Amino acid sequence: MSVFKEEITLENAVDRGLASRGYIKSSEVRSLTVRAMPDTGARTLVINEDTRQKLGLAIEETAESTLADGKTDTYGVTEGVKIQWKNRSTVLPAVVVPNAKDILLGALPLEAMDLMVDPVDEQLVGAHGAEPLHVLYAFPRQA
Repeated sequence: MSVFKEEITLENAVDRGLASRGYIKSSEVRSLTVRAMPDTGARTLVINEDTRQKLGLAIEETAESTLADGKTDTYGVTEGVKIQWKNRSTVLPAVVVPNAKDILLGALPLEAMDLMVDPVDEQLVGAHGAEPLHVLYAFPRQA
């Protein structure tokens, strides 16, 4: 399977919340349309420092991660990023690898948007058809 990229839109989820509450204008919500590489070997969304700054994302914590080349280091983890692909979206934090060449769309955002990689046609497809399957989780009540 060769490498392919898909167009996605990234949006600062905190900005979107502020806009929905009337604290900022919708036009002030920071977003970027980028080409991301679907990577089922990556856990979540991986962005570089330039993308983080353009979106105005704060680093909320750090976490140790191992990259595909085997390098283990501590990386920043951002506040929520809204990830949009066609008619599907999710909000997740991103891991910031400062000089990352590619934006990676990892397993968690793929699953959250009910997507899978089609290795034959080298594209993303709906895991359960054209419309995303939304899973509702029920938790037992505490006694």
